[in-house]
Amino acid sequence: MKTILKTSIIHSVTNKVISPMSYMSILLLGFNITLANAAETVAGSYYKERQSYGTSLETEPPKYVKQLNKTWLKDYQGLEDVDWLDVGLDYRIRYENRDNDFRRAKGVIDEPVLLRTRGYIGVKNILDPLRFAVELGDARRNHSQFTREFDTRDVNYAEVVQAYLELYFKETILGQDDLGNERPISIKVGRQALEQVDKRLVARNGYRNTTNNFEGVRAVIGQQSNDWQLDMFAFKPVQRFTDEPDQNNDAQHFYGALGHWRKWSEHVSLQPYYYLLKQDGDKVKYDLNGRDETSNTRKIDRTIHTAGIRSYGVLAKSWDYDANFVRQWGEQDTSLVNNTTVDHEAYAFNAELGYTFSQPWKPRVSGFYGLVTGDKNATDNKNQRFERLFGFARPWSNTDAIEMSNIRTTKLRVEFDPKFSFINNLKIDTGYSWYHLESNTDSWGPATLRDRTGVSGSEIGEEFDITARFPINKHINTSIGYSHFMAGDFTKHATQIVSNANDPSRKEHSNYLYVQLEMSAF
Repeated sequence: MKTILKTSIIHSVTNKVISPMSYMSILLLGFNITLANAAETVAGSYYKERQSYGTSLETEPPKYVKQLNKTWLKDYQGLEDVDWLDVGLDYRIRYENRDNDFRRAKGVIDEPVLLRTRGYIGVKNILDPLRFAVELGDARRNHSQFTREFDTRDVNYAEVVQAYLELYFKETILGQDDLGNERPISIKVGRQALEQVDKRLVARNGYRNTTNNFEGVRAVIGQQSNDWQLDMFAFKPVQRFTDEPDQNNDAQHFYGALGHWRKWSEHVSLQPYYYLLKQDGDKVKYDLNGRDETSNTRKIDRTIHTAGIRSYGVLAKSWDYDANFVRQWGEQDTSLVNNTTVDHEAYAFNAELGYTFSQPWKPRVSGFYGLVTGDKNATDNKNQRFERLFGFARPWSNTDAIEMSNIRTTKLRVEFDPKFSFINNLKIDTGYSWYHLESNTDSWGPATLRDRTGVSGSEIGEEFDITARFPINKHINTSIGYSHFMAGDFTKHATQIVSNANDPSRKEHSNYLYVQLEMSAF
């Protein structure tokens, strides 16, 4: 019997300066077909949940949001039948101990306390087809050795994360799929946050304190339970600032189309996708952290096309897989002042194979390999460094020290659900990773380390990590994690290169410990 994990899908996008007709042909290229995967689902749906590590998408609306009459508020007179209002209030606090964090130029011990508050309210059903939603957020960092100013990874005071109007048509001329599921159409306009594919290219970035978001228009045909679904958008990324109102980034336009085909096979779900990033160098004002941009090498025109296909599923009762290939092409300037244009040619692929044992603790063992190109030669009029777009770094490393550029990595991982009488729903995962540069002459991006000669080799290092997650009650969830990084030859040598402006006396290993509490009102 076919099954489904019924998750509400909301979509929308485009910026008021963008003509949807002008880009419809581009968006249709990404028509996405997703095939069904043999994972656990609920009857009546073609959707099958992915099993690969760290790739589950944030729901829309987010998980902390609930329909009002399904919360404790239903016990108040007059609220028991309110099924048209979604509400959410969420608070997260995370203590971190980062000893010799290679993302920083100094090898010190930093103990930041990260605070994040989110609130959501959304109206549906009662005014259909008109719907709307607002999500507010506040991200802060205390007790750190590093300044809060211009650090939008952790700090973004009192901001609008999402604010959009939606036209939602439950029943359309597209009718129903073979399981009787309606094929709705959703069109959203305004500020939005979303996650797609495996989060490596488009993500809210939920572990990070601040959120990726966009302004524009997004249209979705179909829902998650359907046999096929098409998701298209035209956006401007939102430029974050630490203590000023965020604003859309007029220098960049971001377009995309993602398809899902879920009916073709019980063992295969397919997601073809296409993204287009265009940047006008004359309009670049700020860097990623909201500082005034002063570098001529970043004030450049860029046109980057990204096309890929992902396949995931369950091959047999216990075996699962997830594979993705993506190619990039286009062109970009090398500098604002020299008017030299170079070709952009990059690619990436990753694959994971897992096996789940039929045991009470449900142990899953998996192996992963990923490769993302780096630039081979700074003088050959070609740029092979992969553009990571707006993705999530954490699937690559639990320390956020590895991102989707210039990397080769092999990972082994074990996940299991121990059964103890004194703690319910405990989940533990642990893994070991090997990291290498794909190109010896390109940089390890998050650490800003580079040896242009290539003589330092490619070995970034190795990493062990372990994480435990469990709920204290239905409103409070806890996560505790630890990672130990051991520097390889490249890292040891590159920290000594004067031009890298790093700490030559720093240790050859790094430790990361965190304890996190997340509390939801509903």
